[in-house]
Amino acid sequence: MTNDYTQNNGNLTPKIRRIKTILLIVSFLVVFAIGLVIGFYVNIRQSLLDHNGSVDITKVLNLYSKSRSTEVSFDQFWDVWNKVKNEHVGDPVDEVKLYYGAIKGMVDGLNDPYSVYFPPQQAEEFANDLAGEFSGIGAEIGKKNEKLLVIAPLPSSPAERAGLKAGDTIYAIDNQDASNLSVEEAVNKIRGPSGTKVKLTISNDGFEAIKEVEIVRESINIPTVRWEKKDNNLVYLRLSYFNQNTWDEFDKAVKEIVAIQPKGIIFDMRNNPGGFLETSIDVASEWVKNGIIVSEGPDLENKKDVFTRGKHRLADIPTIVLVDEGTASGSEIVAGAIQDHQIGQVVGAQTYGKGSVQDFEAFPDGSALKLTIAKWFTPNGREINKIGITPDIKLDKMFEEIKNEKGESTLKDLGLEKALELFKK
Repeated sequence: MTNDYTQNNGNLTPKIRRIKTILLIVSFLVVFAIGLVIGFYVNIRQSLLDHNGSVDITKVLNLYSKSRSTEVSFDQFWDVWNKVKNEHVGDPVDEVKLYYGAIKGMVDGLNDPYSVYFPPQQAEEFANDLAGEFSGIGAEIGKKNEKLLVIAPLPSSPAERAGLKAGDTIYAIDNQDASNLSVEEAVNKIRGPSGTKVKLTISNDGFEAIKEVEIVRESINIPTVRWEKKDNNLVYLRLSYFNQNTWDEFDKAVKEIVAIQPKGIIFDMRNNPGGFLETSIDVASEWVKNGIIVSEGPDLENKKDVFTRGKHRLADIPTIVLVDEGTASGSEIVAGAIQDHQIGQVVGAQTYGKGSVQDFEAFPDGSALKLTIAKWFTPNGREINKIGITPDIKLDKMFEEIKNEKGESTLKDLGLEKALELFKK
């Protein structure tokens, strides 16, 4: 017998050959694996380190984002739901509040200040706003550049009487920091029963000019349209908001205005925060005989045009439109249509720049969803969102404080004076 490890006429036995083959394969795999590890290590170093050999945190975050799954599993949602419900210390967990809070959080995840989910009570309050009936200070609140702002105080409202102006930054509400509040959260804190007070910490000129303003809440139910006859058969027409009463009020005013055959109209939409889209289209149509009023869509390539409608009763009357920083949304649609169709001049300051369309849907339980569904564009295809309408004639300021001999102050309306001056030319 021969030993397995001995040579037989200079040749390896079959068993020895098999072992050697296996050893060669294993050695190759080990070397290949070491190469992979080294290559992976080198690749990781190149991916995560900067030229000094230190970890570049931006590369780490980028790697993390690429490694995350794009698929969403609702198993985690229910795991958290059950953990909160079963293990949270204190009072029994209110599943209804959890439910509404979860939906609200989902919509908040869009990071869109104009998309909001309203639980039943808040939905009712929002609907009352659109109806023109609510209790508060009478100011439209919004967000721009992550700041909580006064878009516009309504005329003759507690907010206007207290001196709030379009563009005021709200830093605190009743001494509570407002910087991280959503628009709806801020509105809910500012509102309250008629006769109660709310304290706002505001500024129009940065931190150097911060002041506290205490305002007594009132029931707000202000007519959205008013007009008066000026000298030289000119008409001053003021539209302060687009709610469910606006069209009836506007239609009545137009009938009365047409009856006196005015020489021209000064159409004031300063501090008009918008409202119902359909009403703004109807209002603009009174000036535009033919063509597009506004276009809606995700972009210009996929937009849907909305054309003029109605009787166009003001189309042949020269018009000057007054706008300012508080002119937003629906009022920007009207100003943009009049400007693009070259029907009248736009005078004042750059408008707010709220150029998106929201759909409002109520659900059977009383809750509701306000969701941004499109951007809007002027007839000439201009996008207004975050830009605004640029006036044909810009004014540095709209009002000027004038003091008489007794030291009493009155406000001089520079916008109205400019419009009257333009009609004299």
